[in-house]
Amino acid sequence: MDVCYRHPGRETAVSCSNCGRPICPDCMTTTSVGMRCPECAGQRTTVRRVAAARGDEPMVTYVLLGILVLVQLGAMASGASATGSSFGGSQLISDGAVSRAAIADGELWRLLTAGFLHAGFLHLAFNAFALYVLGTMLEPAIGRLRFATIYFVSLLAGSFGALLVDPNALTVGASGAIFGLMGAAFVVMRNRGINPMESGLGVWLGINLMFTFAIPGISIGGHLGGLIGGALAALLMFDLRDRVRMPQVLPVVLAASVGVLAVVGSIAVSS
Repeated sequence: MDVCYRHPGRETAVSCSNCGRPICPDCMTTTSVGMRCPECAGQRTTVRRVAAARGDEPMVTYVLLGILVLVQLGAMASGASATGSSFGGSQLISDGAVSRAAIADGELWRLLTAGFLHAGFLHLAFNAFALYVLGTMLEPAIGRLRFATIYFVSLLAGSFGALLVDPNALTVGASGAIFGLMGAAFVVMRNRGINPMESGLGVWLGINLMFTFAIPGISIGGHLGGLIGGALAALLMFDLRDRVRMPQVLPVVLAASVGVLAVVGSIAVSS
């Protein structure tokens, strides 16, 4: 059986419909005339999605969206404001938001739970919409395990960034994870020969970064931490994998270690 021309260790029965080179699922791009390799797909002038034609439903994305909505309903039931004008009314938010003082007291679960809490429905709506767009694009292209790894690594890196930059703030929101998905999508597109600027992702990322610095009250550290964490996780899972021969599971383990380092960093800055 042929092996992928970009990944010599992977056998495949699929060839590019344009040049005929064998390609594995990670290198396939769907076109109206069949599967194409990254180089031939890059010749197209129309905007293309990064997702390969695996036919997988983005179940992790749907589960995460469901959890975000359920947690918000729980926060409101415990006294949170629908407009997000104050954190003080909800016991759920008080017990789940991330802060240096809480982490110093050993409440490490906040590094994770903060990413599922939001300051009102508008805050949730922005993040849920971004998660839906990015998740339905990215998850089918890279698989559920790698997508989930990037999401949670980004979430933890966002919590670390928030603690590092905003030491006295009480921080909630999935924005760190969302920025991490944007960073990861940028890396994956470039890895597969797709120009992120042509897809609109680069512009979207730039606009969100502008809002991050321009609007008061937004966690700059949370956004930048998540962006860096997600991009680094994707680099380890895709670019490093292409350059160094290693067992398939090792890039995922290395990416997950970024989340572990974020937890260690969070403990260190809060001590």
